[in-house]
Amino acid sequence: MTRLAAALALAAGTALAAVTAATPAAADPAAEGLVVKRSAHSVTETLDRLAQMLTDNGLTVFTRIDHAENAAKADLDLPPTQVLIFGNPKLGTPLMQESRTTAIDLPQKALAWEDADGAVWLAYNHPAWLSERHGLEARQEVPEKIGGALDTFATQASNE
Repeated sequence: MTRLAAALALAAGTALAAVTAATPAAADPAAEGLVVKRSAHSVTETLDRLAQMLTDNGLTVFTRIDHAENAAKADLDLPPTQVLIFGNPKLGTPLMQESRTTAIDLPQKALAWEDADGAVWLAYNHPAWLSERHGLEARQEVPEKIGGALDTFATQASNE
């Protein structure tokens, strides 16, 4: 095994351990600005439902990343783990204009994963945390508005 392959395998294993351990019972995600909700649906269905709500409400879904599928291509195991990348340039661009570093966190992402017990979780960064992280002051109403909408969409996507 080459050094690069060994390093990638170690990184993948570390990432798997972090995602598996990152359930609300294992850590306090709210302390890091992460909103986590338990889902009554599979990983795929949870993000399908979220994507539909986002597009129905005028947001753009840019892409979905299936980390488990990518891990399998590298002969590694990872329980279902997917990330949905979405946003609204009319809302996000003014935030980036105020603080260009905001672009590292935009577009917004939602993570759905299955833990070791088979429970499915949905998580996303709270926009107010992003606002604080990047020192956004001029447009405080935007993160608050986005946060409220995301909470509604995430709750509906994860509930029966």
